[in-house]
Amino acid sequence: MRLTWLALFAIVLLTGCGGSLNPLYRVDVQQGNLFDKATVESLKEGMSKRQVLLVMGSPAVVSPFDQNRWDYVSTVRRGRGQMETKDLTLHFKDDALVKIEGDYFPENPEQLIKDAQKYKREYPDEKRPEDDKKKKKQGS
Repeated sequence: MRLTWLALFAIVLLTGCGGSLNPLYRVDVQQGNLFDKATVESLKEGMSKRQVLLVMGSPAVVSPFDQNRWDYVSTVRRGRGQMETKDLTLHFKDDALVKIEGDYFPENPEQLIKDAQKYKREYPDEKRPEDDKKKKKQGS
């Protein structure tokens, strides 16, 4: 009976609330507005709020005191690593975009491929490094 309780207690400790001693896998978590380089670079000064809304989507934060400032906030935590936070702020004047400041998570094909290989997924050929394309053609 004691052995059963001891085993049950050990299982509860190992599968607990995700503490740092938990040996189980922890998923990558992405929250907020995650933009690639092309999306952010498509913003041009002079665009209306409506045009920006169509390109970027709704901002995470619109201040009730300053309707001419939109903040897009995003976070990424890969496994048990540190959380990365990026803030992109857009400033408007007379319903036109006048200033873009902050940063974003640029699309990095090498990182995407590395992450995909971790889950045994494949990306289309245009995202693969050239040497991987050659290996694939030789193997076919």
